[in-house]
Amino acid sequence: MKKNSIYKVFLSCLVWTIVACSEDVLEINPTDQYSIDTFWETEEHANAGLTGCYQVLRSTFGSLFETDMVTPNAWGYNENGGLGPLARGVQLTTDPALAGKWNVSYSGIGRANTFLNNIDDVNMNEDLKKRMIGEAKFLRALYYFQLINYFGDVPLILETPDAELHSDLPRDPKVLVVTQILKDLEEASNVLPIIYEDKDTGRATKGAAISLKSRLLLYEENWPAAAEAAKEVIDLNVYSLFPNYRELFMIENENNEEVIFNVEFLAPRFTNNYDQSIYILNTPAPLKDLVDSYLMIDGLSIQESPLYDSSMPYENRDPRLHQSIACIGYPFNGKITELSDVVNTGFGMKKFTSFSDEISNIVPPNTELNPIVMRYAETLLTYAEAQNEAVGPDQSVYDALNLLRSRTSVNMPEVQSGLSKEEMRELIRLERRIELAFEGLYYSDIRRWRTAEVVNNGPIYNYEGNVITNRTFNKDRDYLWPVPFVQIQENPELTQNPGYN
Repeated sequence: MKKNSIYKVFLSCLVWTIVACSEDVLEINPTDQYSIDTFWETEEHANAGLTGCYQVLRSTFGSLFETDMVTPNAWGYNENGGLGPLARGVQLTTDPALAGKWNVSYSGIGRANTFLNNIDDVNMNEDLKKRMIGEAKFLRALYYFQLINYFGDVPLILETPDAELHSDLPRDPKVLVVTQILKDLEEASNVLPIIYEDKDTGRATKGAAISLKSRLLLYEENWPAAAEAAKEVIDLNVYSLFPNYRELFMIENENNEEVIFNVEFLAPRFTNNYDQSIYILNTPAPLKDLVDSYLMIDGLSIQESPLYDSSMPYENRDPRLHQSIACIGYPFNGKITELSDVVNTGFGMKKFTSFSDEISNIVPPNTELNPIVMRYAETLLTYAEAQNEAVGPDQSVYDALNLLRSRTSVNMPEVQSGLSKEEMRELIRLERRIELAFEGLYYSDIRRWRTAEVVNNGPIYNYEGNVITNRTFNKDRDYLWPVPFVQIQENPELTQNPGYN
């Protein structure tokens, strides 16, 4: 039987299952000392197999900021590479960047399935085994969440890779995949610990499982359940806002009290260029549309506030502006930022970089920065949005937003009282855009809000208001990505998303 691409991706996961763990819980080194037939016997084998499930996270979340370049937040100078074509509205079924998301996600799913279908045979401590099963189910849920977020209906596979079973699979309805994700997350949250000892930092926790559940329910517009799940995370009482927004994303503050789940750096084999690609400030390059959306320090927009001065447009702004974005005329990387530093749009990205405002500190080609997948600020915003949609802007919605604004390094005014449900909705959407800028969520937001057809259609501008390029968004096609051409070519049972045939 012909082995199609999904099976080939699944099969590749078996190679990574045959690994040995070092003392670093998430460091793995390939070895040839085991065979498939003798692998699933000891706790060491189980640890190695689970570590292989985690390893795929680096490929999945290693460049979270990239999807912001497909939104009004940022622009990438390479319009023909990476997500450049997607940003211009050219979504090709042969695009390697889009196919890569499909392949990497199924690779992670294949590894998780292999683990889950073999772990029962391992002779080890039963409590530890239950915890590890919970971790694998969380990871499988996370990989499936990525798939449905971009592609919609996808084949739902729960078995170990098998040519007979997986060569000609059709797409399953998204609702079935969502049901399985929620089942995995529920079972994971029941067995995962709330916190780990230091040596196990980076593993999935109870809070991570519930946080992903709340994100999924939010995206599915199940407002009461999303609010309930977010509140459950809040009520764990183990997370809080890190005082300094700028320093929240620096290496020295990794795994701080705000981080719910991040991708642990895998050294020395799996080096990371997460920071290196943005240290030149120009990829991604923030856009004027995003900069203009930051409020003034009085809580009003630049159109409304008497504090706004067009001759000094970056003065008296929400402090998160200068903690996230390098603006011309302001200090960054040991000097005053000039146009020559930020040639693409007139703005540069500070977030995630290792620079300080006072000291030049060029980052190395590979860094140990852990990409943050979920943090407490998102949980507060999830609760606020879901609760507002479910019951309207009650006091708990105000409390969640005001807590964000009261972060020590932000200290913005409290949200104006007496807002309608619609006014609160727009404010929450703005707060998400600002707080979570460049964290890989805004592209999903504008698609689930169905606003992408408006905000992603038309010209984008640099700091002077000059047109950089034009973008298009086809509302009948672009809310989903195309199923990769090679998948459909090798499996006639797969159907294509509307508009791509």
